[in-house]
Amino acid sequence: MRTYASILLAAAVAVTTALPATSASAFPGVTQGMGTTSDVTLVATQSKKQVAAKYKRQKVRLVTDEAPGTIIVDTNNKFLYYVESKNRATRYGIGVGREGFGWSGVVKVGRKEEWPGWTPPAEMRRREAKKGRILPAYQPGGEDNPLGARALYLFKGGRDTIFRIHGTNQPWTIGQNMSSGCIRMMNKDVEHLYARAGIGTKVIVVGPGNKHGKVSFDDRGMDFFGSLFGG
Repeated sequence: MRTYASILLAAAVAVTTALPATSASAFPGVTQGMGTTSDVTLVATQSKKQVAAKYKRQKVRLVTDEAPGTIIVDTNNKFLYYVESKNRATRYGIGVGREGFGWSGVVKVGRKEEWPGWTPPAEMRRREAKKGRILPAYQPGGEDNPLGARALYLFKGGRDTIFRIHGTNQPWTIGQNMSSGCIRMMNKDVEHLYARAGIGTKVIVVGPGNKHGKVSFDDRGMDFFGSLFGG
């Protein structure tokens, strides 16, 4: 007959083997161990940095005169729309420029890059240096790169505006005004958009200055059938 102690030991082993293995690299800055203060603090911090449900990607009913394939960026409400068809669009949550860095206009996707490298503008490097933060002249693409998994480079009149729609390694910034003017998306969302928006895609950025001109769009909420059967 099995003793009570042996039953408890077997149960403990079963629970341990059922849990997914997690390497220390999944928790940067935290050493391996169980029940440490750092572990508890990390979990608490991460739980506060979840992206709000309204910023999760979804199909919506969007009434607009803009042609399918157009991107509309609503910087006020922190949404990016990719017009799929008449009155239908995919909506993504975004992060936008902080105070003083917002902008508006009609541009085009002039270039696309997977896991792009980052070359901070000289002005940004000088600005950050005054705060004691030294930025690299260039950072290769990768998981630690601020531009994330994909970048769509925005051009005006054939020239690079220096603004991009790109991923981010800081997903908790979605829904915030924290960038230097670029449009941030969660990596999984920018990959989704990247596969749909080609070179030459029209991008309308609705924001300060009204340089986008007259644009009409009305978000009427979730497209039930599009969400049920769409990609």
